[in-house]
Amino acid sequence: MSDQLAVRPIEAIPGMFVVDLILHGDSRGWFKENYQREKLEALGLPHFEAVQNNFSYNAETGVIRGLHAEPWEKYISMAYGKVFGAWVDLRKGDSFGKVFTMEITPEVAVFVPRGVANGYQTLEDNVTYTYLVSAHWSADAQYASLNLYDPALGINWPIGQDKAIISEKDPLNPMLADVQPMEF
Repeated sequence: MSDQLAVRPIEAIPGMFVVDLILHGDSRGWFKENYQREKLEALGLPHFEAVQNNFSYNAETGVIRGLHAEPWEKYISMAYGKVFGAWVDLRKGDSFGKVFTMEITPEVAVFVPRGVANGYQTLEDNVTYTYLVSAHWSADAQYASLNLYDPALGINWPIGQDKAIISEKDPLNPMLADVQPMEF
């Protein structure tokens, strides 16, 4: 368990941050202060206006969701379980196509700026992934998506494509070479 709250910038993707959270645990389980604006902004996290809180429950190991670059910011954390997270910058600029990956557990959160594609793969059963967003979700929202198996990305998903559980549409997403950089 982490013993110090910290905000760390991700060098490869400007505006993206990893947050080390503090878990307070005992024989009953644990408690965490997942998002506290004043403390996190004082440590360098950008100002973030959360307007919606979403949860994604994944029953099985190997579920992959993504890679999607919505036009809103996300603050991602785990309520339960562990995932392998992958992010690809799809914004116009020098960092277009840059990739960052890491495992996310309950003691880690990730701030993702708009225009950065986000995806994850569950590493155990019964994972609950939660995220705050800076705009309301809409079925009509326009966003970029990216093929999670594009070899140009070099993402080494821990559970191979032959055993992964994915939607019918995600493998049909375009390769990086076919994605138009996003402008804001």
